[in-house]
Amino acid sequence: MKKHYYLIHIQYLGFRFHGWQKQKNVKTVHLMIDKTVRFVLDHDNFKTLGTSRTDAMVSANESAFELFLDFEIDTEDFITEMNKNLPTDIKATRIEEVDNKFNIINTPKIKEYIYLFSFGEKVHPFSASLMISFVENLDLEKMKEGAKLFQGKHYFRKYCTKPSANTNFNREIIVSEIVENDLYKANFFPGKSYIFRVKSTGFMRNQVRLMMGQLIELGKGKINLEQLETSIRGEDSETFKYIASASGLILNSIEYLEN
Repeated sequence: MKKHYYLIHIQYLGFRFHGWQKQKNVKTVHLMIDKTVRFVLDHDNFKTLGTSRTDAMVSANESAFELFLDFEIDTEDFITEMNKNLPTDIKATRIEEVDNKFNIINTPKIKEYIYLFSFGEKVHPFSASLMISFVENLDLEKMKEGAKLFQGKHYFRKYCTKPSANTNFNREIIVSEIVENDLYKANFFPGKSYIFRVKSTGFMRNQVRLMMGQLIELGKGKINLEQLETSIRGEDSETFKYIASASGLILNSIEYLEN
């Protein structure tokens, strides 16, 4: 029997989910995906694998999962039925059939994360699901300088929580910058907000939130640029205690590369 493999692209607001990965007694994105696939297909003869294990409250503008089936499906009807039955904070955007050489986990990819933040005023509570905000002022120019320090190849041991014995802390950051937010707009957002944008072929657990945490500390004047630069030289292995809130983090895009 011929196997069929489908790559299904999705978006989700992570605020009420306990991350992607299935866990006992909590609502996760993968749980809701599998429940919906099971309802649409009306059987359990399938398997799904996700491309990225986002943490609790982290959102995704562009994520995906691979669907493994023993039969062919009408892709247009399948997407329509998925979106009819998925909760309102998850959307299937498109589907493509891939071959058995494609592996959603091992296929090389470039991930872009963005972190939304604002400062200088108390913002509308509705912003909380997508953005972290600070009533006090932050030194934005210093934070921009700090973000640039992350770009390139560095040793990110301090920027990983609960690493395994085989974790490779040498990582290359392709893009690291702070820019004004022109991607996400809402009438309850503050007049100005900002994005920490970071791209790499691979991130470790909580890496982006720990990087953002240090930029916030820099903006508050609690650390300086020299200390930030020292943190990526590998001279100290102790993980930072301050980690930025999960709700400001968005998996913005994934680019799949050829093997």
